[in-house]
Amino acid sequence: MGLRSSGGLLGYLLVSAGKPPPDEDRFLVYALAQPTGAALYNAEARRRDREYARQLFRAIEERDAVNERLTALVAELEEQRTVHDVLARTSLTDEGEHGIAAAVYELTGLAARVEDRFGNLLARAGPVPPEPDTKPDPLQREQLMHEAMRELGPIRHEGRLVGLARHHGEPLGSIELIDPDGTAGEAEKFALEHACTALSLELAHRRSLAEAELRLRRELVDDLLTGADAGGAYARAEAIGHDLHGPHHVTVAQWRGTAADDRFLGAVGRAAQGRGLRSLLARRGDMAVLVVRGEPRDSGLYQALADEVGSPYGAVGIGSLCEAVADIPRSFDQAVRALAVRRQSHPADGTTSCEELGLYRILARDKDAGDVTDFVREWLGALLDYDDAHGTDLVHTLTRYFDHGGNYDETAQALAVHRSTLRYRLQRIREVSGRRLDEVDSRFNLQVATRIWKVSGPAF
Repeated sequence: MGLRSSGGLLGYLLVSAGKPPPDEDRFLVYALAQPTGAALYNAEARRRDREYARQLFRAIEERDAVNERLTALVAELEEQRTVHDVLARTSLTDEGEHGIAAAVYELTGLAARVEDRFGNLLARAGPVPPEPDTKPDPLQREQLMHEAMRELGPIRHEGRLVGLARHHGEPLGSIELIDPDGTAGEAEKFALEHACTALSLELAHRRSLAEAELRLRRELVDDLLTGADAGGAYARAEAIGHDLHGPHHVTVAQWRGTAADDRFLGAVGRAAQGRGLRSLLARRGDMAVLVVRGEPRDSGLYQALADEVGSPYGAVGIGSLCEAVADIPRSFDQAVRALAVRRQSHPADGTTSCEELGLYRILARDKDAGDVTDFVREWLGALLDYDDAHGTDLVHTLTRYFDHGGNYDETAQALAVHRSTLRYRLQRIREVSGRRLDEVDSRFNLQVATRIWKVSGPAF
């Protein structure tokens, strides 16, 4: 018999018997089927209600989870927007490294240090521990830079979270969060990474400006030494922050065993700045050239530069006063001549100004070159030819003899020879030249000729 409800057929009630039941039994079966159908209907309804309740609960849970994720995402985006706003404010106020350090401290609550690629402190913010007495070890700093370059994000190093500021694959500096307890999380890392990006832009921009200014300074010095237009030179000098009006002079420097590269020019610049010299700096051949504001004077540049280079084996030449831009090439020539005289003198290291040159100031000028050459050949020609033919060094011996005032012991020591060897050489000089060293005029002219030869080199 079918079990039905208002919803339709629910099932069947099966009754078996050996023979057809009488009407009374059939009625009883029918009466039993009605409540059984109702019970089945109620059970199915309760099952459907429970399934619906479970689906509704799952939907509510999923909604709550989505809401939590959305809330966390909104909070994260708010934190990121705060990072961008704070760093953007720093950029707009042009506070540089100090502003970046302050921004990182504000965003993370951790003390921050900003350092250049060599580990020198540029800025700091927050309760940063005291600075160590010793400078950072260059090798350890370089290893840290390499380690940070291999990572995409900040790294932990000795209780600090270190982020690298890099530009075109080159490390420019770093920002360090002081985090000995390791409490910095993803939010702090995010702030540090974006601060490093801001620092990269700051340091790259500063480097670009420095390189451009350095190039402009060197180009200006090159033009000044060869004779620049005064009006254009004044404007170009003003553009790079140097007042070219008023007295100037040229100073040149050269160090034995040291190339005139950017490192040496940097040492010259620091030495000049330390001595209070306002100047334009450039390279000219194997020399550093300074166009210095003010009158010529021995400002102690040689000693300051010797300290910077770490070697006393160098010389400085100072040219004459320039009242106008057009006089700068002349001052440069005089500075170069003073440098050459110093390098050929005893001692060869130190400073010589053009005012100290005496006779040398009129030597090797173009208009007098022919007369000077004739003079040297007249007094040293025989000795020069003898040296060339026999591989001897009589002219050099005579020059050193005069350098030491005719003192045998000092001359022999300077030449690293015995007194008897020196005496023999001087005798050969008398024989070859036909000149007497004890005769006043001959001695004077020979000494002048050796000075010219020493300054002018093997041009005779």
